[in-house]
Amino acid sequence: MYVQNTCILGGTGFVGGHLVTRLAKQRLQVKVLTRRRERHRALLVLPTVKLIESDIHDPAQLQHHFQGCDVVINLVGILNEKGRDGSGFRRVHVELAHKIIQACKNNRVTRLLHMSALGAHPTRGASFYQRTKGEAEDYVHANASEGLNITSFRPSVIFGPGDSFINRFATLLKLSPILPLACPNVRFAPVYVGDVADAFAAALTDSTTYGRRYDLCGPREYPLKAIVQYTASVMGIKRRVIGLPDRLSKLQAMMLEYIPGKPMSLDNYRSLTQDNICRNGEHCPTSLESIVPSYLQRYKRTS
Repeated sequence: MYVQNTCILGGTGFVGGHLVTRLAKQRLQVKVLTRRRERHRALLVLPTVKLIESDIHDPAQLQHHFQGCDVVINLVGILNEKGRDGSGFRRVHVELAHKIIQACKNNRVTRLLHMSALGAHPTRGASFYQRTKGEAEDYVHANASEGLNITSFRPSVIFGPGDSFINRFATLLKLSPILPLACPNVRFAPVYVGDVADAFAAALTDSTTYGRRYDLCGPREYPLKAIVQYTASVMGIKRRVIGLPDRLSKLQAMMLEYIPGKPMSLDNYRSLTQDNICRNGEHCPTSLESIVPSYLQRYKRTS
């Protein structure tokens, strides 16, 4: 398959920034739809990238911007919603997927790459996040057609410079000598953002990936508590990480979701009741230990 013109939704986010940069290096024409163009100056300097202000939830705008595109990439997702009834997750994950499929078919787009999540399932997911991610993933695959080839990716928690995972714990560890940690024994297989971007880029023209769903994990699994303790050690600080039992983990989540910024929610807690590891997925090569020290140096200098 020949690819020249690509439209990315969610291209200004954490994974999106890495993927857009990779595709620009390949001299692909990349159109990134964003709500606020001027906030993303780092992407504006890439010569083959266009940032276009757009409401991605407006079907008419999707219809317009998908014209002439060979590939559409959907990276859009949220970890928390403003409310607590699941409607925010449904709008961003499920309803948007329906609009994207329709706009792709109307414009005869031949390739769709879709970001899902490890643990996503429309009925077995423990949280609104996991269930709506699973429903959206199933929908795009069910609506593939002879002219629209779909591949989806299901990463474990993603780390790398600018992430909201390791950096969040680093910030919390700086604030107090004691960190009460919800769901300390849940297991993750953190995957490097560069490996995730590589998987998307490699699939663009690879017909063997058509119709496939790829679980993406890093080379090792860790309990959450071990990840937090490792973060403290890299920062060069001594902290006591206290694992909370299930009942207190749930209580902590219920309290924190009412704090501005919602550092944790009840829906996050539900997601954390299930391990986030690959059973038979792709184990990406880059380890946590080979990357994290490089971007935690700024915390080490000021701790």
